[in-house]
Amino acid sequence: MKTAIIPPIRVDPELKKQLEDVLEPGETLSSFVLGAAVQTASVRKAEQAFVRRALASERRAETTGYVPGGVVFERLEGILATAKRKRVRRK
Repeated sequence: MKTAIIPPIRVDPELKKQLEDVLEPGETLSSFVLGAAVQTASVRKAEQAFVRRALASERRAETTGYVPGGVVFERLEGILATAKRKRVRRK
């Protein structure tokens, strides 16, 4: 398999020094940057998949009688208020 080159980036000398200071023994700056890029890409891919699932879930909910959480809480608060009024009348 052929390899490709990631474009070089210019950074402030202080940032380069900070990165070099955290390298593990035997680790190169290039391998550190590659690892960071792979990890970030993996996280972003997972985030994108999460958003896709959430949007699909929202679409399904809208077509199957979804009740928003705020409405559910309002109904529960109404039930609780009614129960409290009945309890007060019994005393």
